[in-house]
Amino acid sequence: MRTQARGLAKAVADEVVEKVVVVRPPWRWFPAGLPGVLNGVDASAGDRLEAPWPDLIVTCGRRSAILGLEVKRKAGGKPLLVHLQDPLAPLTNFDLVIAMAHDDVEGPKVRKVLTTLHDMAPARLAEAKTAWESRLARLPRPLIGVLLGGPTRHTPFGAPEARDLVGKLQALRAKTGAGAVIVPSRRTPDEVLAVFQAALKDDSGAWVWDRTGENPYVGVLALADRFVITGDSISMISEALATTAPVEVFAGQMRKRHVGFVEALIEQGQARWFDGEASPPMDRRPIDSTAEAAAAVRELIAARR
Repeated sequence: MRTQARGLAKAVADEVVEKVVVVRPPWRWFPAGLPGVLNGVDASAGDRLEAPWPDLIVTCGRRSAILGLEVKRKAGGKPLLVHLQDPLAPLTNFDLVIAMAHDDVEGPKVRKVLTTLHDMAPARLAEAKTAWESRLARLPRPLIGVLLGGPTRHTPFGAPEARDLVGKLQALRAKTGAGAVIVPSRRTPDEVLAVFQAALKDDSGAWVWDRTGENPYVGVLALADRFVITGDSISMISEALATTAPVEVFAGQMRKRHVGFVEALIEQGQARWFDGEASPPMDRRPIDSTAEAAAAVRELIAARR
């Protein structure tokens, strides 16, 4: 969520201040719009929310929406308040809501986008390419970037799913001679990482990042010739779509809204399900909904002047 809010803010404003806030109970359970929630901000564990107030507030997630509404009220209603995803609150006090197709929110203030927002701008990817090109040069090309998420309430991802994914990955590499970089996330279970480490420990054409040292994630986004991404993470899929490389999604057991997201991409020729086959290259253009959302925010700013 922080990446989404930060990505939009940086795409709109020259000066961005990111606030990481901890709210104590019972204030964190207050309904959106109820005054006094800022009294629950724990300044010893996070940032303060105090004047001078900003011109633009970007929030993401229910708790951030509650805080954003209170900051806007404290600032006399002057800041524009833009929320990402469904705020689970009445839309009247928001200036704009950016939501995806599967978000159950509609209205004149809602702008629907295809992917999640992020901060993987071309300049950042170019910088990461320069930083990581020599470090990944030992691996064979084409290079497969395997981006691992983790289990959710509706999507199991443990050792059985990892073994299925490894099997398909190795089948693809046997047909193409490809190298592979496996990048776990914070949500990836240790047992999943262990499956990849055991399967690829003697494989000079593959590297499994063990979560020590610098995270190669952005470098892999910049350099991979093909992506295989677990279907639990709409954010990782969205970030990979900002490149021109083919994007393939490992399904496993996916929740309905995630399946719908991938199917919409498939219909547009932007992704396909990962089956371990050496499919032909995809002729696809980069997608970055962040630019679309930023344009909508700039329109709001221009209308206010």
